[in-house]
Parts: sequence; C-alpha cells; structure tokens
Amino acid sequence: MSGDDFVATVTIDINSSKNEIYLSGDIKALQRHRFAWRYARDYLAPTLDGNRLVVKVSEDDTVSVLSKIHEMLVKYGFEEARSDSSERVLCDFFEEERKFSDFSEKARHIRNNECDVSDFQEFVDSVSSNLPARLLYPLQLLSAYHLAFSQNACNFSVPGAGKTSIVYGAYAYLHALPKENPKHIDRLLIVGPLSSFGPWELEYKECFGRAVCAKRLISGLSKEDKRDYLYSKKPAELTLISYASVVSLKDDLGYFLRYNKVMMVLDEAHKIKNSSGGVTAQAVLKLAPYASGRVVLTGTPAPNGYEDLYNMFKFIWPSKNVIGFEVNQLRDISARPDESRTERLINNISPYFIRIRKSDLNIPPATVNPPILVPMGKYQQRIYDFIEKKYVQAIIEDGPIDLTSKFKAALTQARMIRLMQAATDPAMLKTPLKMVVQDDETPIEADQAIDDSEVLRAITDYEQIETPSKYVAVKELIEKIVSAGEKVVVWATFIHTVLGLKDYLLSCGIACQELYGAIPVEKGAETSTQEDEAITRERIVQEFQSPSCPYKVIIANPFAVAESISLHKACHNAIYMERSFNAAHFVQSKDRIHRYGLKEGTETNYYYVLSKDSIDETIDLRLSEKERRMIEIMESMPIPLFDNVSDDLGDEDVKALISAYVRRTKKP
Repeated sequence: MSGDDFVATVTIDINSSKNEIYLSGDIKALQRHRFAWRYARDYLAPTLDGNRLVVKVSEDDTVSVLSKIHEMLVKYGFEEARSDSSERVLCDFFEEERKFSDFSEKARHIRNNECDVSDFQEFVDSVSSNLPARLLYPLQLLSAYHLAFSQNACNFSVPGAGKTSIVYGAYAYLHALPKENPKHIDRLLIVGPLSSFGPWELEYKECFGRAVCAKRLISGLSKEDKRDYLYSKKPAELTLISYASVVSLKDDLGYFLRYNKVMMVLDEAHKIKNSSGGVTAQAVLKLAPYASGRVVLTGTPAPNGYEDLYNMFKFIWPSKNVIGFEVNQLRDISARPDESRTERLINNISPYFIRIRKSDLNIPPATVNPPILVPMGKYQQRIYDFIEKKYVQAIIEDGPIDLTSKFKAALTQARMIRLMQAATDPAMLKTPLKMVVQDDETPIEADQAIDDSEVLRAITDYEQIETPSKYVAVKELIEKIVSAGEKVVVWATFIHTVLGLKDYLLSCGIACQELYGAIPVEKGAETSTQEDEAITRERIVQEFQSPSCPYKVIIANPFAVAESISLHKACHNAIYMERSFNAAHFVQSKDRIHRYGLKEGTETNYYYVLSKDSIDETIDLRLSEKERRMIEIMESMPIPLFDNVSDDLGDEDVKALISAYVRRTKKP
C-alpha cells in the first residue's frame, strides 16, 4: 500500500462510570487536519491525556456525542474503529430507538382512532368501573386511552372540551392497575393557575362520586410545612401547586416525584412556553424525568409561534427530541411559513398530542343578539367628542404603530384606553393612567392635558351630574333576564366599571357580586378559620352555581375569569358592557358559558352593549373579524398558529378606528 493510500484510524472507547469518551489511534493525524481538529475543538471540547483525547459527556448526551464523532470522522476521511463498550452503547441506543419508534407508531394509530378493539374495550370497561360518576363521550374516551397508553402526552383541545375529565379517565385506569405494574400511578400533581385548583377538586368529585383527599401548596402554608408534606410517607392523592411556587420547591418536588408514582399535569401549560431560559420553565423541565407520567393541557399551545411548543414536548419526553427541530428553527418556521417544514413538524409530534375542536363537541349553538346601540348622555357625548377629536388626530399625525418603538406603541394603547373609558364612564378619566414601558418607571399618559375648562369640569363632576347610559341599558337588560328566572354574567374591562356597575345595580335593588383580580383565591382547608371572613373568587363561582344563590348577577373581568372557571351549568346569558381589541380574552370569556356539558335545547345568549358612534362600534367590528379568523384557524389547523389575530391592539385596529371617525365626522 502506498503512502497516498494510507487512511488514519481513530478508535472510540467509553468509560461509562466516569462519563468519558476516549479517542485514540492516529490522534496526531487528527490534530494536523485543520478542519477536523477545529470541529473537534468547537463541538467536543476534548482534553489531551497522553496519546488519547478525552471527551467529557453527561449520561443523557453519550449517544449524541458519539454521533457527532462519527459524523466528523466520516466527513474528513478517517477510519472509525469502535471498542466493545462503544459498540454496546450504540446497539442499546438503536434498540431503544426501535422500541420507541414502535411505541410512537401505536400512539399515532390510537390518536387516529385506529385502536386495537379488544384492548380499547378493556380500557373502556376499566374506566366505566373506576370512574363511576362520569360518562365520557367518545372523543374523551379516545383521548384518555391515548394518554393511558403513552402516559406522556399533550392535549390541545379547545376550552370546554373536558380536558380535566380526560386526565381523570386515564388516571382511573392507571390507578386501578396492580401496584407491581410498571404503568401504575398512585397520585396526581397538578401545576396550574390558582383559579384551576377548585375546578380540579370539584371535577374529581363529579367523576369519581366522592371528595378527593387534596393538598394545596399555597401561600397560606409556610415553606417548612410544604417541605414536610412533600417528604411525608402518605401525601394526598391530589396535590396542587402554582407555576410560581414550583421554583422555590424544585428540589422537594423532585423527591416527591421520585418516591411516589406520580402523574404530573401542567394545566394551562402555555405558561412554560418561554424557550429562552425562563426560571419557571427550567424548573418544570428539571422535574420532568422524575415523574411517572407527564401531561400537558392547553387550548392555546402556540400563542406566539411554533417555538412555544418546544418546552411542552421537551417536558413530556425529556430524553427524546420528538419535535425534531431546535428553537431557532421553530421560530423560523413561524416567521417564514413553509408547507413542507410545517408538515414535517406536525408529523413528528402527531403521536404525542390530541386536539378536540369545538365543532367536535356538538354543543347547542349560541345566539349572538344584534348589538344594542346606546346613545350617550349630553355630558358624556361632549366629553367623548372632545377626547376623540384630540386623540384620533394625534394618532393620525403619529402614523402607523411602530412595534420597534415600545414608547410609541404604549402611547397609542393609552389613547385607545382613554377612548374606551370615555365611551363607558367619563369619570374614569379623572384617574391617572399608568402604563410602564419595559423597565421605565415613568408612566405614560395618553397625551397632553385636557385644555378645555368646560370639558374638564364635566369630567370632574361627572359622577354627580349624569348616570352613564350604558349602566342604565345594562340594568334594563339584566331585569329582563332575571325576571325570566335566569342568571347572567356581565363582562367589563375596567375595575372602575365593575365596581361602579355593582353600586348602581345595588342602588336599583338588584343583588349582584363582582368577580375580578383583586378578589382573593380560596386559601384551602388548612386556613379554614379565615374562610368565613374572606370572599373568594372560588366561593363566588361555587355559590353562583347553586340554585339557592342569593344573587343572579356576576360582574366579571376577563383577566380574572378567562381560564379554568366554568359557569355554563348555572348561567346561559352574557352581557358585554366593555370589550378591548383582545380577541383571545373575548373568545375565552364566551367559552365560560358555552362549553361541553350543556343540555340539549339550552339556549346561550350573548348581548353586546355599545355606546353609539364611539370606539365600541369599531371594537365590535374588529372582534367579529378576529373571532371569525380564530375559529377558522382553530378548526382547520392541527396546531393553531394565531400570529397577531388575537393581539390586544394592532395596526389594522387603529386604521379601523380612524376610518370610522373620518366617516362619521366628514362634512357633507
């Protein structure tokens, strides 16, 4: 063999106990090869130990590093020799991959309703026996079966599809398995918003026919008490914790998961979407390997783009790259949609998620009543006209919203808020509007001070000289609904409106209760001595559901009641007194009373009360368009990607406002 035919050989060996990979053989040839050595330095970070290179690896990275070494040697013309240890690691890896591939294919078949008939029937029989108080509908059963089979799955069904019941269906089956069965689950850990705790406990009782032994790890407990609980030998069957609390209890939760057979559920899991190293997301991901089952629940899996999916699939399969793309690639797919890449992404993740659309639920259709246009009172009209002229003219002069200028975008938002306030109750204009831009502590006011003394006096004295026309219109509509023996939820954007309407209704003899962010969340049994003293969001909802509830009206803010709370069993009427341009909050609020579980023939009514010739009419038109587009996306796409359809305020919203103003005020 001539010198030109010589091929350098590099031998690969593994020391599993030290988590090290050794490269030996023609190492000098490797070092002399400029490109190969640069690759080795940049991607392997080896150290020289005599005549061999030492590459440090973690237990989870061994196979991926071996793959990189293999690619490097092949690319740059080196012969690869493997020791028995490295060959064994790779063989074990490929066998595991083959098994996982078979498993994934079966999960895909279940997802597509191509089940083994006898196996599925066994599951159905078990659920019927162990979930005695709840009959799951066919798609819920399929979703629960898919989850029970995989134990690690995402459910992206729309709000109101019964995701909680699906989890309990899977849990009922897995919990009933013999304890020696590797799939047996004995406990549930729910990570979710505080507002979800009550519904999880209530749903358990409605599914199993008995109250659950539950523990809420909330602020009413000291850190020591929480730790004692997590290290106890007999923790509750259902443990609930907020996302914010996970970070400080990460190590203790790790112990809890390791020493119990726990299914860990992320409710409203879009809260861990931060793929840029958010502390909450990282804490949750650190816990994932210790859970016996992992479940992701959210109806909005990708609110900002496909990159929001990354952490969810990393959570359910922490040791696998089931998504098949890195975060930057996912961002690129969102920014530059490509049918082939999108199709590959959906195909990669399809075995591991299920999505039930609203059209699958066969809910009785809701009635959207024509908007109720309310003329403003004399003083309100004068104030609104002055504010509108001043601010719309300023918006026109500023030009399109510049998203790169946070200050300018916030200023436009502030002006819109002022118009919305003036369209409901000009008394709100007395209170300074604080909008902080990023870390800037200086609050933004909508614009220059009001320089008309008559208008300024009207704003200052408004509460004494005029009752807002919307208050009167909403009161009359409530009287009509309540007189028919029905309940109603009134949605308002501003806290001033929530409290102001409550006072007005009470003065008219209409019993009502407010429900917004300042109302505290139920503290749980461990602080029961305080329960009678605190009015809580959770108790208000429970009380409202009761036939003996002393009030038939709730005045709610969508920021407080947008997630996890259901009102559909008691209330079939919603009045929208105020709305913003945020379509996501609007659609979520509608789902509070229009969801699975409504009896056939139930009529759900939506009423929109608008101030005539105001920003309300523009918001109504824009929300109709955004909602139509959102529904179209939710029904047609496996993973809904809303882009800016649900944004709070976009350039198209501003253009619509300007067009309406010009059309209304132009001279004949």
